[in-house]
Amino acid sequence: MHIAVTGGSGKLGRVVVADLVAHGHTVVNLDQAPPPGGPTALPDGARYLRTDLTDHGQVLEALLGVDEHHRHGVDALVHLGAIPAPGLTTDAVTFENNILSTYSAFAAARAAGIRNVVWASSETVLGLPFDEAPPYAPVDEEYHPRPNSSYSLSKALGEEMAVQFCRWDPQVKIIGLRFSNVMYPDQYAEFPDYDADPALRKWNLWGYIDARDGAQAVRRALELQTTGADVFIIANADTVMQRSSASLLAEVFPGVEVRPGHGGELGEHETLLSIEKARRVLGYAPQHSWRDSFSA
Repeated sequence: MHIAVTGGSGKLGRVVVADLVAHGHTVVNLDQAPPPGGPTALPDGARYLRTDLTDHGQVLEALLGVDEHHRHGVDALVHLGAIPAPGLTTDAVTFENNILSTYSAFAAARAAGIRNVVWASSETVLGLPFDEAPPYAPVDEEYHPRPNSSYSLSKALGEEMAVQFCRWDPQVKIIGLRFSNVMYPDQYAEFPDYDADPALRKWNLWGYIDARDGAQAVRRALELQTTGADVFIIANADTVMQRSSASLLAEVFPGVEVRPGHGGELGEHETLLSIEKARRVLGYAPQHSWRDSFSA
């Protein structure tokens, strides 16, 4: 496929671009910022096009093709471009940027006839930072979003926007991936320090996603043959902690109902951001763990 990736210069985006190219696709990276190292640093099969994602006209033109580049359009859209977390700028700016860019992406894809869309929702819609205990654990996609910031609210409304776009065109697929905290391998050295105080990472139930596994999830979502809107939690199979998941819940969230997947026991380091649905529907299978960096 020829795939447009918004936010392809970002932390997850650059790994997604590389993964898609490695699997035989061609990519156009639509971003305000050039990729690290500049456009020439992109792998063969990828190019960069500076695009303001909050400007619907720019996004539409980028998807339809610019001059001699992909003038026959693109086959699929991966929308990752956003202010990536709360607190990086003012609440209203975060909300406005993320809502407008998501609307621009969905609406431009519709106008361009693109029916295969994957986008970055967020684990934050699950109730982060969990100052209020989760309804049960591991948390999953079954309960209604509980946004607690303007950033999270923009993601929750993006999920509803996807539902309505798919209602307008029943042949469209819009998959929202609720990514956990994106990590690179060079960040894993700090993980053992978290055990000193489990409260340091309780805000997302001690979850994370290796960027390479995040890219795998994007690719599998693109390949999924379906229609309609859906959402999936995307995390790694384990937590950031050396302590057991059961002991973490007992200490930090006592009284929260534990619902292990598949009716079995909670694994020693099993993620508390359930990826059971992603495994079952997308075929998602995390290949990386921070623990690999410390194994003999």
